[in-house]
Amino acid sequence: MTKLKKERVVSKRKHDKRERMGSVLYLAPSLLGVLLFFVLPFLVVIFYSLVDNPISHNFVFLDNFTKVASNSAFQLAAKNTLKFSLIAVPLAVLLSLGLAILLEGGLPYKSQLRTFFLSPMMVPIASIVLIWQVLFHYNGVVNNALLGFGLDKIDWMKSSYAPVVIVLLFLWKNLGYNMILFMAALSSIPKDIIEVAQLESASEWKIFYYIKTRYLSSTILFVTIMSLINSFKVFREVYLLTGDYPFDTLYMLQHFMNNTFRSLDYQKLSAAAIIMAVVMIIIIGILFITENRFGRDVEG
Repeated sequence: MTKLKKERVVSKRKHDKRERMGSVLYLAPSLLGVLLFFVLPFLVVIFYSLVDNPISHNFVFLDNFTKVASNSAFQLAAKNTLKFSLIAVPLAVLLSLGLAILLEGGLPYKSQLRTFFLSPMMVPIASIVLIWQVLFHYNGVVNNALLGFGLDKIDWMKSSYAPVVIVLLFLWKNLGYNMILFMAALSSIPKDIIEVAQLESASEWKIFYYIKTRYLSSTILFVTIMSLINSFKVFREVYLLTGDYPFDTLYMLQHFMNNTFRSLDYQKLSAAAIIMAVVMIIIIGILFITENRFGRDVEG
Protein backbone atom coordinates (compact mmCIF):
# COMPACT_ATOMS: atom_id res chain seq x y z
CA MET A 1 0.00 0.00 0.00
CA THR A 2 2.87 2.34 0.86
CA LYS A 3 4.65 1.52 -2.38
CA LEU A 4 1.47 2.21 -4.40
CA LYS A 5 1.02 5.55 -2.64
CA LYS A 6 4.62 6.52 -3.43
CA GLU A 7 4.12 5.63 -7.08
CA ARG A 8 0.99 7.78 -7.20
CA VAL A 9 2.85 10.71 -5.62
CA VAL A 10 5.72 10.34 -8.13
CA SER A 11 3.24 10.07 -11.00
CA LYS A 12 1.39 13.18 -9.82
CA ARG A 13 4.66 15.13 -9.56
CA LYS A 14 5.62 14.11 -13.11
CA HIS A 15 2.18 15.12 -14.36
CA ASP A 16 2.40 18.52 -12.61
CA LYS A 17 5.89 19.05 -14.01
CA ARG A 18 4.67 18.29 -17.55
CA GLU A 19 1.77 20.73 -17.08
CA ARG A 20 4.12 23.47 -15.88
CA MET A 21 6.47 22.88 -18.81
CA GLY A 22 3.53 22.99 -21.21
CA SER A 23 2.31 26.25 -19.68
CA VAL A 24 5.78 27.77 -19.98
CA LEU A 25 6.03 26.72 -23.63
CA TYR A 26 2.61 28.20 -24.42
CA LEU A 27 3.49 31.45 -22.63
CA ALA A 28 7.03 31.68 -24.06
CA PRO A 29 6.09 33.66 -27.24
CA SER A 30 4.11 36.23 -25.23
CA LEU A 31 6.82 36.49 -22.56
CA LEU A 32 9.48 36.91 -25.25
CA GLY A 33 7.41 39.66 -26.90
CA VAL A 34 6.93 41.50 -23.60
CA LEU A 35 10.66 41.18 -22.86
CA LEU A 36 11.75 42.46 -26.29
CA PHE A 37 9.20 45.21 -26.83
CA PHE A 38 8.47 46.45 -23.28
CA VAL A 39 11.00 45.41 -20.64
CA LEU A 40 14.19 45.79 -22.70
CA PRO A 41 13.26 49.23 -24.17
CA PHE A 42 12.32 50.45 -20.68
CA LEU A 43 15.72 49.35 -19.36
CA VAL A 44 17.38 51.18 -22.26
CA VAL A 45 15.42 54.34 -21.37
CA ILE A 46 16.62 54.05 -17.75
CA PHE A 47 20.21 53.63 -18.99
CA TYR A 48 20.01 56.72 -21.25
CA SER A 49 18.54 58.78 -18.41
CA LEU A 50 21.65 58.10 -16.30
CA VAL A 51 24.41 58.85 -18.87
CA ASP A 52 25.62 62.06 -20.48
CA ASN A 53 25.17 60.99 -24.14
CA PRO A 54 24.68 57.82 -26.26
CA ILE A 55 28.34 57.80 -27.40
CA SER A 56 30.56 58.28 -24.35
CA HIS A 57 28.11 56.70 -21.85
CA ASN A 58 29.56 58.60 -18.90
CA PHE A 59 27.49 57.97 -15.77
CA VAL A 60 25.95 61.24 -14.47
CA PHE A 61 23.37 59.77 -12.06
CA LEU A 62 20.52 62.32 -11.51
CA ASP A 63 21.93 65.25 -13.53
CA ASN A 64 19.55 64.65 -16.45
CA PHE A 65 16.55 64.57 -14.09
CA THR A 66 17.67 67.83 -12.48
CA LYS A 67 18.04 69.51 -15.88
CA VAL A 68 14.61 68.32 -17.00
CA ALA A 69 12.90 69.38 -13.76
CA SER A 70 14.40 72.88 -14.06
CA ASN A 71 13.52 73.19 -17.76
CA SER A 72 10.84 75.88 -18.27
CA ALA A 73 9.24 74.03 -21.22
CA PHE A 74 8.94 70.84 -19.14
CA GLN A 75 7.47 72.76 -16.20
CA LEU A 76 4.87 74.39 -18.48
CA ALA A 77 4.01 71.05 -20.11
CA ALA A 78 3.74 69.27 -16.74
CA LYS A 79 1.53 72.02 -15.29
CA ASN A 80 -0.81 72.01 -18.30
CA THR A 81 -1.03 68.22 -18.38
CA LEU A 82 -1.71 68.00 -14.64
CA LYS A 83 -4.34 70.73 -14.84
CA PHE A 84 -6.04 69.05 -17.80
CA SER A 85 -6.08 65.63 -16.11
CA LEU A 86 -7.40 67.05 -12.82
CA ILE A 87 -10.33 68.63 -14.69
CA ALA A 88 -11.04 66.13 -17.48
CA VAL A 89 -10.68 62.82 -15.62
CA PRO A 90 -13.14 63.53 -12.74
CA LEU A 91 -15.62 65.00 -15.22
CA ALA A 92 -15.32 61.94 -17.46
CA VAL A 93 -15.96 59.60 -14.52
CA LEU A 94 -18.79 61.55 -12.89
CA LEU A 95 -20.66 62.46 -16.09
CA SER A 96 -20.46 58.94 -17.51
CA LEU A 97 -21.67 57.50 -14.18
CA GLY A 98 -24.53 60.01 -14.15
CA LEU A 99 -25.50 59.08 -17.71
CA ALA A 100 -25.39 55.37 -16.84
CA ILE A 101 -27.69 55.92 -13.84
CA LEU A 102 -30.12 57.94 -15.98
CA LEU A 103 -30.21 55.31 -18.72
CA GLU A 104 -30.58 52.56 -16.13
CA GLY A 105 -33.90 54.08 -15.08
CA GLY A 106 -37.08 54.28 -17.10
CA LEU A 107 -35.79 56.94 -19.48
CA PRO A 108 -37.55 56.91 -22.88
CA TYR A 109 -35.53 56.27 -26.09
CA LYS A 110 -32.83 54.52 -24.04
CA SER A 111 -31.30 52.60 -26.96
CA GLN A 112 -31.21 55.71 -29.18
CA LEU A 113 -29.48 57.73 -26.46
CA ARG A 114 -26.97 54.93 -25.90
CA THR A 115 -26.19 54.89 -29.62
CA PHE A 116 -25.82 58.68 -29.64
CA PHE A 117 -23.24 58.65 -26.84
CA LEU A 118 -21.34 55.75 -28.42
CA SER A 119 -21.21 57.32 -31.89
CA PRO A 120 -17.98 59.33 -31.25
CA MET A 121 -16.11 56.03 -30.88
CA MET A 122 -16.91 55.25 -34.53
CA VAL A 123 -15.66 58.59 -35.85
CA PRO A 124 -11.97 58.80 -36.93
CA ILE A 125 -9.71 61.26 -35.08
CA ALA A 126 -9.19 63.38 -38.20
CA SER A 127 -12.95 63.81 -38.62
CA ILE A 128 -13.37 64.72 -34.95
CA VAL A 129 -10.67 67.38 -35.27
CA LEU A 130 -12.33 68.74 -38.42
CA ILE A 131 -15.65 69.04 -36.56
CA TRP A 132 -13.95 70.91 -33.70
CA GLN A 133 -12.18 73.22 -36.14
CA VAL A 134 -15.53 74.10 -37.71
CA LEU A 135 -17.07 74.69 -34.29
CA PHE A 136 -14.28 76.65 -32.60
CA HIS A 137 -12.64 78.53 -35.47
CA TYR A 138 -12.51 82.29 -35.00
CA ASN A 139 -15.27 82.56 -37.64
CA GLY A 140 -16.84 79.25 -36.65
CA VAL A 141 -20.22 78.14 -35.38
CA VAL A 142 -19.64 78.87 -31.67
CA ASN A 143 -18.42 82.44 -32.27
CA ASN A 144 -21.34 83.11 -34.60
CA ALA A 145 -23.65 81.95 -31.82
CA LEU A 146 -21.89 84.28 -29.36
CA LEU A 147 -22.42 87.19 -31.77
CA GLY A 148 -26.10 86.29 -31.85
CA PHE A 149 -26.23 86.82 -28.07
CA GLY A 150 -24.39 90.14 -28.36
CA LEU A 151 -21.04 88.77 -27.07
CA ASP A 152 -17.57 89.26 -28.53
CA LYS A 153 -15.78 86.60 -30.53
CA ILE A 154 -13.16 84.44 -28.79
CA ASP A 155 -10.00 83.12 -30.45
CA TRP A 156 -10.53 79.74 -28.79
CA MET A 157 -7.29 78.01 -29.79
CA LYS A 158 -5.05 80.99 -28.97
CA SER A 159 -6.34 82.09 -25.61
CA SER A 160 -6.80 80.90 -22.04
CA TYR A 161 -10.05 79.26 -23.19
CA ALA A 162 -8.15 76.70 -25.30
CA PRO A 163 -8.17 73.98 -22.57
CA VAL A 164 -11.98 74.24 -22.44
CA VAL A 165 -12.13 73.20 -26.10
CA ILE A 166 -9.88 70.18 -25.47
CA VAL A 167 -11.80 69.14 -22.33
CA LEU A 168 -15.06 69.21 -24.31
CA LEU A 169 -13.43 67.18 -27.07
CA PHE A 170 -12.09 64.66 -24.53
CA LEU A 171 -15.49 64.27 -22.86
CA TRP A 172 -17.39 63.98 -26.14
CA LYS A 173 -15.04 61.22 -27.27
CA ASN A 174 -14.82 59.18 -24.04
CA LEU A 175 -18.17 59.48 -22.24
CA GLY A 176 -19.91 56.78 -24.28
CA TYR A 177 -17.37 54.03 -23.57
CA ASN A 178 -17.23 54.86 -19.86
CA MET A 179 -21.02 54.96 -19.70
CA ILE A 180 -21.33 51.43 -21.14
CA LEU A 181 -18.87 50.12 -18.53
CA PHE A 182 -20.89 51.70 -15.72
CA MET A 183 -24.17 50.38 -17.13
CA ALA A 184 -22.73 46.84 -17.16
CA ALA A 185 -21.56 47.26 -13.56
CA LEU A 186 -24.93 48.62 -12.42
CA SER A 187 -26.78 45.71 -13.98
CA SER A 188 -24.59 43.24 -12.03
CA ILE A 189 -25.53 44.67 -8.59
CA PRO A 190 -27.69 42.11 -6.69
CA LYS A 191 -31.30 43.29 -6.86
CA ASP A 192 -32.30 41.63 -3.58
CA ILE A 193 -29.92 43.87 -1.59
CA ILE A 194 -31.48 47.00 -3.11
CA GLU A 195 -35.00 45.64 -2.48
CA VAL A 196 -34.18 45.01 1.18
CA ALA A 197 -32.83 48.56 1.51
CA GLN A 198 -36.02 49.93 -0.07
CA LEU A 199 -38.14 47.91 2.34
CA GLU A 200 -36.14 49.46 5.18
CA SER A 201 -37.16 52.89 3.80
CA ALA A 202 -33.63 53.82 2.73
CA SER A 203 -33.47 56.88 0.48
CA GLU A 204 -32.16 56.69 -3.09
CA TRP A 205 -29.06 58.62 -2.06
CA LYS A 206 -28.28 56.16 0.78
CA ILE A 207 -28.85 53.19 -1.56
CA PHE A 208 -26.49 54.73 -4.09
CA TYR A 209 -23.77 55.63 -1.57
CA TYR A 210 -23.85 52.63 0.76
CA ILE A 211 -24.68 49.89 -1.77
CA LYS A 212 -24.15 50.84 -5.40
CA THR A 213 -20.84 52.68 -4.98
CA ARG A 214 -19.46 49.65 -3.07
CA TYR A 215 -20.21 47.36 -6.00
CA LEU A 216 -19.09 49.99 -8.51
CA SER A 217 -15.72 50.61 -6.84
CA SER A 218 -13.71 48.32 -9.14
CA THR A 219 -15.40 49.79 -12.24
CA ILE A 220 -14.79 53.33 -10.99
CA LEU A 221 -11.12 52.42 -10.54
CA PHE A 222 -10.89 50.97 -14.04
CA VAL A 223 -12.69 53.90 -15.67
CA THR A 224 -10.52 56.39 -13.75
CA ILE A 225 -7.29 54.67 -14.84
CA MET A 226 -8.44 54.43 -18.47
CA SER A 227 -9.55 58.07 -18.45
CA LEU A 228 -6.22 59.09 -16.92
CA ILE A 229 -4.31 57.23 -19.64
CA ASN A 230 -6.55 58.75 -22.32
CA SER A 231 -5.97 62.22 -20.87
CA PHE A 232 -2.25 61.75 -21.51
CA LYS A 233 -3.04 60.63 -25.07
CA VAL A 234 -5.04 63.76 -25.92
CA PHE A 235 -1.85 64.99 -27.63
CA ARG A 236 -3.10 63.53 -30.93
CA GLU A 237 -6.09 65.83 -31.04
CA VAL A 238 -4.15 68.86 -29.80
CA TYR A 239 -1.39 68.23 -32.34
CA LEU A 240 -3.85 67.97 -35.24
CA LEU A 241 -5.59 71.14 -34.06
CA THR A 242 -2.53 73.28 -33.31
CA GLY A 243 0.72 71.65 -34.53
CA ASP A 244 4.08 71.26 -32.75
CA TYR A 245 4.03 74.51 -30.78
CA PRO A 246 0.48 75.40 -29.68
CA PHE A 247 -0.62 78.26 -27.47
CA ASP A 248 0.99 78.07 -24.01
CA THR A 249 -2.15 76.73 -22.30
CA LEU A 250 -2.19 73.71 -24.66
CA TYR A 251 1.49 72.78 -24.47
CA MET A 252 1.38 69.23 -23.04
CA LEU A 253 4.02 66.74 -21.91
CA GLN A 254 3.64 64.88 -25.20
CA HIS A 255 4.56 68.09 -27.06
CA PHE A 256 7.68 68.40 -24.94
CA MET A 257 8.66 64.78 -25.58
CA ASN A 258 7.88 64.96 -29.29
CA ASN A 259 9.96 68.11 -29.76
CA THR A 260 12.78 66.68 -27.61
CA PHE A 261 12.81 63.53 -29.73
CA ARG A 262 13.09 65.62 -32.89
CA SER A 263 16.15 67.35 -31.46
CA LEU A 264 17.64 63.89 -30.65
CA ASP A 265 18.17 64.81 -26.99
CA TYR A 266 17.81 61.25 -25.74
CA GLN A 267 18.97 62.03 -22.20
CA LYS A 268 16.36 64.72 -21.63
CA LEU A 269 13.67 62.60 -23.30
CA SER A 270 14.52 59.52 -21.23
CA ALA A 271 14.58 61.46 -17.96
CA ALA A 272 11.21 63.07 -18.76
CA ALA A 273 9.73 59.64 -19.61
CA ILE A 274 10.96 58.16 -16.31
CA ILE A 275 9.51 61.09 -14.33
CA MET A 276 6.19 60.71 -16.13
CA ALA A 277 6.16 56.93 -15.53
CA VAL A 278 6.92 57.34 -11.80
CA VAL A 279 4.12 59.91 -11.40
CA MET A 280 1.67 57.61 -13.20
CA ILE A 281 2.68 54.64 -11.03
CA ILE A 282 2.18 56.69 -7.84
CA ILE A 283 -1.24 57.96 -8.96
CA ILE A 284 -2.44 54.49 -10.04
CA GLY A 285 -1.07 53.00 -6.79
CA ILE A 286 -3.06 55.52 -4.75
CA LEU A 287 -6.18 54.66 -6.77
CA PHE A 288 -5.69 50.93 -6.14
CA ILE A 289 -5.19 51.46 -2.40
CA THR A 290 -8.30 53.65 -2.22
CA GLU A 291 -10.41 51.13 -4.14
CA ASN A 292 -9.11 48.26 -2.02
CA ARG A 293 -10.08 49.98 1.21
CA PHE A 294 -13.41 51.26 -0.13
CA GLY A 295 -14.58 48.00 -1.74
CA ARG A 296 -13.21 45.56 0.82
CA ASP A 297 -16.59 44.96 2.45
CA VAL A 298 -18.12 43.87 -0.88
CA GLU A 299 -15.35 41.37 -1.61
CA GLY A 300 -15.61 40.00 1.92
